[in-house]
Amino acid sequence: MVEAHPFLPNLEDETIERMLKQVKASSIADLFEDIPEGLRLKRKLAIPDGQGEAMVRRELYARLGKNKTPPDQLCFLGGGVYPHYIPAAVDSILSRQEFYTAYTPYQPEISQGMLQALFEYQSMMCDLLGMQVCNSSMYDWASAAGEAVRMAARVKNRGTILVAKSVGEGRLEVIKTYAEPMGVKLQPVEFDPKSGGIDLASLKSKLASAGGDVAALYLENPNVFGVIEEQVDGAVEMVHAAGGLVIVGVNPISLSVLREPASYGADVAVGEGQPLGVPMNFGGPHMGIFAVKDIGLARSMPGRLIGMTTTKDGSEKAFCMVLQTREQHIRREAATSNICTNQALLALAAAAYMSLLGKNGFKKLGEVNLANSHYAAERIGELHGVKAPLFTGPFFGEFTVGYERRKAPWVFSELAKRGVMGGYPLTQHFTQIGEAGSFCVTEVHSSADIGRLVDALGEVV
Repeated sequence: MVEAHPFLPNLEDETIERMLKQVKASSIADLFEDIPEGLRLKRKLAIPDGQGEAMVRRELYARLGKNKTPPDQLCFLGGGVYPHYIPAAVDSILSRQEFYTAYTPYQPEISQGMLQALFEYQSMMCDLLGMQVCNSSMYDWASAAGEAVRMAARVKNRGTILVAKSVGEGRLEVIKTYAEPMGVKLQPVEFDPKSGGIDLASLKSKLASAGGDVAALYLENPNVFGVIEEQVDGAVEMVHAAGGLVIVGVNPISLSVLREPASYGADVAVGEGQPLGVPMNFGGPHMGIFAVKDIGLARSMPGRLIGMTTTKDGSEKAFCMVLQTREQHIRREAATSNICTNQALLALAAAAYMSLLGKNGFKKLGEVNLANSHYAAERIGELHGVKAPLFTGPFFGEFTVGYERRKAPWVFSELAKRGVMGGYPLTQHFTQIGEAGSFCVTEVHSSADIGRLVDALGEVV
């Protein structure tokens, strides 16, 4: 007999047997038969006997101390998760229990504070992106891109999505996962090996070969190499002429100095909200951005939408969730939204962050990021055995470095041994560019930090 525990239900043998009988399984192991034999653990978990809180805390801190994390380690990694300074006031605002403990605002009459905060987030993001409608966040950039692709296929009733080859590999894999169940085909569009930007000749060829079946083009600006897409206007014009939508993935910090997506005709803007006041957190949780230029697309977009109205007598403002017939609590599996958790807390972080910086502060932040990254690229470019930046196109925040004598994974590993996290290897997914690594430089990096990076890289290459 298994000893019952007051906080762990259904441990009694009799209860377990009854549940197994109900699902027609002979043992608990049968529940995991879809897991390949080679991946199963052939022993019991090495869990020690229970100890007091003080000893458990000591053990946990000892294990956590083995992690190499910023600011103890210099971090020059980007690719969708960026090291930025977060004002203390952001955490203070998020820690208010009326925000921190809120699950989801299904009852608007008692959720006015959270609804107003999300409305403010949507309003600021629309202003930043130049879009008409923004939802109150997705799970991350990748899921936002995947949902945008699905939405385009539904709206256009077409089966082909063009995807620039210069997008992040992780996001591309998620897009594939989202597109496959719909039978949507993904067609790659090449990038120019010199500039690093999208190849319009390749785009024209793919549009022609698709024969009017293109629902959308997805590209990122800046792209995975950090390159700003100078040909984006031409790309948008070509896709629109073919009757498709244009989905652009963005780093929101870049919009402090670059044109907003709506200005060059993007129909949908997605991106990662993590740079806007959210810690890196070992890769998550983060917050995806999703906005549309045409309000007509709002009914088809996923995610929560918060609207502003008035009380019945018109004397006060009131906030509510709108277009809820898109959502799963009403339409079940036919819904276009499954975003229902406290991911919106991170949207609140972004709203607080942008409010604290203000328009001028946000612009200054972008200028510092631009200056620091260009200074770092210039310093690295002085080293022998590297080419920095690898591409001739203009860049923001991130840039790619080519290695003439070393393998990119080896460089990455050797830098880590020297307390520097940088040069994320691009070789595996972008074989056509040779051995290369991606570096991200932001406002948190001082000239001394950049000097340390250059010294470490000089020892390696």
